[in-house]
Amino acid sequence: MERASEVRIAEHDGSLPTVLMIVGSLRKQSFNKQLAQLAAHALAGRANVSMLDWHDVPVFNQDEEFPNPEAVGAARTAVADADALWIVTPEYNHGMPGPLKNLLDWLSRPAEDGAPSPLFGKTMTMSGAGGSNCVRDSFATLLPVLEFMKMRFAPATFTGVALSREMFISDTLELDDAVKSAVEHQADALIGMISEQ
Repeated sequence: MERASEVRIAEHDGSLPTVLMIVGSLRKQSFNKQLAQLAAHALAGRANVSMLDWHDVPVFNQDEEFPNPEAVGAARTAVADADALWIVTPEYNHGMPGPLKNLLDWLSRPAEDGAPSPLFGKTMTMSGAGGSNCVRDSFATLLPVLEFMKMRFAPATFTGVALSREMFISDTLELDDAVKSAVEHQADALIGMISEQ
């Protein structure tokens, strides 16, 4: 694990680790994509940040698992190459989005028999924007899945954002200083954990 992390850092620019954002909403102007962009800004200068493109990942079907569908293989490679993940998720019907669970199910499976999952043991943190519940139920349904995959959580509270009626009308995420500070704290914790790998 330690050596692999060093190699990935060296492949970029010799100093910066890589953080992959996984946004749980596929909507182009989603609030969670906007929140992920804020998180990327908080990591600026300390990590190479990219957004996972997973809109073509199909519904999981064990009959189609081997060989992996092209979109699944690309997502697996992106996750494996990242030093850490930042999941940014909405909340649908008091739980995680079905498409996000589907993506995690694909990523949890080996690329071939006997190969490890790129998710197992990966360093991560999580944020989300949703209704007045601040995506607490989405976090609650995601946690058992992520813990089963033995993912390593950065030592910072997950940031949940409540969306106001005005935000839904403008389709623009507006964050107060407390939320911005919480996201920055997550970024600090994630970078600190990567540096300890």
